[in-house]
Amino acid sequence: MLKRAVKLQGGECPQLLVKGQAFPVKRDLYLVGFGKAVLGMAAAAEEILGDHLIQGIINVPLGIQESLQRAGMQEMLLKPRSKIQVIEGAKNNLPDAEALKGAVAIQELAEGLTADDLLLVLISGGGSALLPAPIPPILLKEKEELTKTLASRGAAIQELNIVRKTLSLLKGGGLARLAYPAQVVSLILSDVIGDPLDIIASGPTAASSHSVQDCLQILAKYNLLHNLPQSVETVLSSSPTKPNAPEDYSHVCNIIIGSNTLALEEAKRQAEGLGYATLILSAAICGEVGCVATLYCQLIWLVCLGFAGLGEGPLGDEVRGNLRQLVAELGIPGLNLAKFLQALRGLGPERPVCILAGGETTVQLQGTGKGGRNQELALRVGLELHRAQAAEVSSPPGRCEIVFLSGGTDGQDGPTEAAGAVCSLELVDEALQEGLDVEAFLSNNDSYTFFSQFQGGHHLLVTGLTGTNVMDIQAILIRATERL
Repeated sequence: MLKRAVKLQGGECPQLLVKGQAFPVKRDLYLVGFGKAVLGMAAAAEEILGDHLIQGIINVPLGIQESLQRAGMQEMLLKPRSKIQVIEGAKNNLPDAEALKGAVAIQELAEGLTADDLLLVLISGGGSALLPAPIPPILLKEKEELTKTLASRGAAIQELNIVRKTLSLLKGGGLARLAYPAQVVSLILSDVIGDPLDIIASGPTAASSHSVQDCLQILAKYNLLHNLPQSVETVLSSSPTKPNAPEDYSHVCNIIIGSNTLALEEAKRQAEGLGYATLILSAAICGEVGCVATLYCQLIWLVCLGFAGLGEGPLGDEVRGNLRQLVAELGIPGLNLAKFLQALRGLGPERPVCILAGGETTVQLQGTGKGGRNQELALRVGLELHRAQAAEVSSPPGRCEIVFLSGGTDGQDGPTEAAGAVCSLELVDEALQEGLDVEAFLSNNDSYTFFSQFQGGHHLLVTGLTGTNVMDIQAILIRATERL
């Protein structure tokens, strides 16, 4: 994606060309970066920039170099004698001392730049945890506790990032302000629905569209206003209540070079190559994981009804009504359900069907188990399919082979080593034969433990860190069995 977007034009007056925009390289070119996809981005950038690059510092996830080395992905690694310093940190996607060390180094580099310098900033999802710089006197540990509590109470990524930005030196445009008067060019891989520049990695080079007021409202919404650490109270009470004026950012250019949509389009190409009739539902699936699981089960149900020739009858109408209601409840931006349902009507049992979707769900934690939103989603879909089949004796899904996958494109789902999981219609029954009660695992948010124990862990999707991060992807495969 980076090579597609960036070129360097040499000669008398060298220029950096990014998606057709030209930036003169007057003097020195520096590079900083943070995020799960940044190592590969930096390797490509260094190749393109050559001797023009003076120095670089990147913060990347702990273990990523080893993971990519093991996977034989040499092109994602920096060459020997690289000018870019690599700092690995943020174990399990949580800020730590190493990430803090890297953030300080990036801050110092940015502060030393002049008007003739160009700073290339590489940003991807996971960048928030890799660029921790709490405003003194807040300690990293205090900021972390607060973020963790918010996440466990079901706060969405947008809400978490507003709070992080308000308490940070570098987020919410802070890095761009420190780099002034240098020209700042940010290349961004988006891991947030709708690609909002000020939310991806908490927007270190984008003017913040939020104020302290917004942060206070979020803290109030999750009942946290009255037990904040003293340091956080100090910072919140001394911060200006208005967001920064946008005109401070004329030296900055933010450019999105990749997103979930690109990943879905590539997956669609692959699925069609394998003979599937393939539809993309949306790249903006969001909302509570249980509700999203119901949405997918209703879609599966509708395809199976269609295969059985019952799609246009009262059963089909009922399912379409359910889908309309679910989509309205979830508020999925930009999803044209009517158009999607129309496309579904054209699918017959002669070809297997693949439905693809992407986005990011949220999980409201009830238990103390180990899991991630993708594993939880897969397990919930398995349970719902089982219930639907049990309710209907001659149910259409019983005459279809169904496989559902949900995975994080970064290769890490929650604090686990799995990227996600796969389930099928038979999962619940097969688990019961092994003495595993799916509902009990779900009520404790313990999806990883379930999938680790079930059939020797074969339903876990384990990829290792992938070196990218464009949210999550779900794939539904449906094939009519012979009995139809």
